Amino acid sequence: MQFYTKTHQHYCGIDLHARTMYVCILNPAGDILVHRNIPTDQQRFLSLIAPYREDLVISVECIFTWYWLADLCAREGIPFVLGHALYMKAIHGGKAKNDKLDSHKIALLLKGGMLPQAYVYPAQMRATRDLLRRRMNLSQQRAHLIAHIQNTVHQYNLPALGVNLGKPTERDGVAEQFPTGATQTMVKSDRDLIASYDQQLAALEWQLVKQARVHDTQMYHLLDSIRGVGKILTLVLMYEIHDIHRFPT
Repeated sequence: MQFYTKTHQHYCGIDLHARTMYVCILNPAGDILVHRNIPTDQQRFLSLIAPYREDLVISVECIFTWYWLADLCAREGIPFVLGHALYMKAIHGGKAKNDKLDSHKIALLLKGGMLPQAYVYPAQMRATRDLLRRRMNLSQQRAHLIAHIQNTVHQYNLPALGVNLGKPTERDGVAEQFPTGATQTMVKSDRDLIASYDQQLAALEWQLVKQARVHDTQMYHLLDSIRGVGKILTLVLMYEIHDIHRFPT
């Protein structure tokens, strides 16, 4: 784990939420200069930190709302540090916990060189990485539907279907092997939803490969050339690792 150890004149810790952000700014002596809860409005935030912009560093915990703040700091030329949520909890975890205390703890960890860093993923690739992760979620939902049809076979002690439900060409006639009525309707619904997921996943995968070739075509083809590594695993390696040098070993 890497810790942020650079020294500054002002240290800003933020407990960031979807609609509000509790801001704490400390000086090198640890004195609190600002400790205020404000809306997550860019101009309000910039106005609040304006008197302390000289040699200011900003840090938040790595939760889903950090993208906009990292991009704002990049545009404004302000150093931004993303705190590793799990390690931060291990370091400063305590019974007393609220937004005001958390923002102060983040600022103290930052000032003391004890803030465990998470990776600030490049803005131009974040959307594609999120799309890849969403594809995984959709693929899991598709797998649940296939498993539900197979479980229904066992539920009614029916003969094995003898087909691969993952292949569209082998799903014809599957629903008709179940008892007529509600059960057959349920299986047909699963089958139709699986077909819909097939279309969605194919479209997403096409878009992902297209973006990968834009971001780093050489890396994409290099990973894709590894024996046993298919299209999806190539994308996962490329977008989840991104820069291998960020790992210490």
